[in-house]
Amino acid sequence: MSTQADALDVERIRGDFPILQREFDGTQLVYLDNAATTQTPEPVVETIVDYYRTYNANVHRGIHQLSQEASIAYEDAHDRVAEFIGASGGREEIVFTKNTTESMNLVAYAWGLAELGPGDEVVLTEMEHHASLVTWQQIAKRTGATCKYVPITDEGRLDMDAAAELITDDTKMVSVVHVSNTLGTINPVSELADLAHDHDAHIFVDGAQSVPNRPVDVEAIDADFLAFSGHKMAGPTGIGVLYGKKHLLETMEPYLYGGEMILKVTFDDATWNELPWKYEAGTPPICQGIALAAACDYLDDIGMERIERHEADLAAYAHDRLTEQDDVEVYGPPGDDRGGLVAFNVDGVHAHDLSSILNDSAVAIRAGDHCTQPLHDVLGTAASARASFYVYNTKAEIDKLVAAVDDARQLFA
Repeated sequence: MSTQADALDVERIRGDFPILQREFDGTQLVYLDNAATTQTPEPVVETIVDYYRTYNANVHRGIHQLSQEASIAYEDAHDRVAEFIGASGGREEIVFTKNTTESMNLVAYAWGLAELGPGDEVVLTEMEHHASLVTWQQIAKRTGATCKYVPITDEGRLDMDAAAELITDDTKMVSVVHVSNTLGTINPVSELADLAHDHDAHIFVDGAQSVPNRPVDVEAIDADFLAFSGHKMAGPTGIGVLYGKKHLLETMEPYLYGGEMILKVTFDDATWNELPWKYEAGTPPICQGIALAAACDYLDDIGMERIERHEADLAAYAHDRLTEQDDVEVYGPPGDDRGGLVAFNVDGVHAHDLSSILNDSAVAIRAGDHCTQPLHDVLGTAASARASFYVYNTKAEIDKLVAAVDDARQLFA
């Protein structure tokens, strides 16, 4: 838990997010859907506006001044993101995509189609997001490979004994979510990386719910690939990141073909550009990439360790407030050992109905399967409500959530 000296100045931070002052029928917004998309602070918005007002141009295509300025800023953004996640290879190990899902597909198609075949195995977990599970499932069908799934325990953690048995010499890829977007489970990705590498397999870490809210060092966890999205970390939509070890990105074939990603083209063949442009075909997300670098600056100015502690404190508080109610089931590990989200159900109230009633109180949460349908099958429920927190949320907002849940309970009593 954070000490007072470490506590964030949340009110000052909230001042950077004017959207949080919105009111609906006179009630101020309580935004608790951050695992889906976080809000964007003024410094990042200003970066976007500055780009379009002062140096909007295509990159790597013009000698004129605007193109030069845009190119430099876009290239520097790759370096800044590399620094943010501890990638010492710099821009050559950072590919900009449009989201985590595209980053997953890039590796699955560029590496998976070439490397997987009958008898090969991809090991995933029961808590994978569809971006990972469906992608590898479909690639396995095309290549004849097999997908296996590490089960979860009753507490919502990975069964690591089962993982050790499932990861064998037939395993070619282990794809695992770092922090579950439904359970809040923080998975031991370094341990899984060791298991994978002991069998000469690669590991792909889904960092969509970890990179935004805790220090992540790709070299410390020894990830071969890692993906995340800008819109979940105070950045804009339309920008995702694929980190890959340089030697792997060098040997893989491109995923998309066209302009920018080529070095030389003839009527008979083509050769590929250097990293990372080899994987960024066409006009890339220029402004979004530059704004993502600004988001990295914003979060680092606050301090990723402090953000992690703040979210953990909120998650523990929400877990305690909800579990003290007899008719509420909360999914996942204990409140003091989870990421900054809580998925739950209230007896007799469907998650969608609950979300709608909370919306009437200006409390924004997520309801549904959260792109984890197979996990919800394991949990024995079709859907759940999910409250997720970020740097600008407060315990007072969680109290409003709990009060709104009580209102819903009364309606369905």
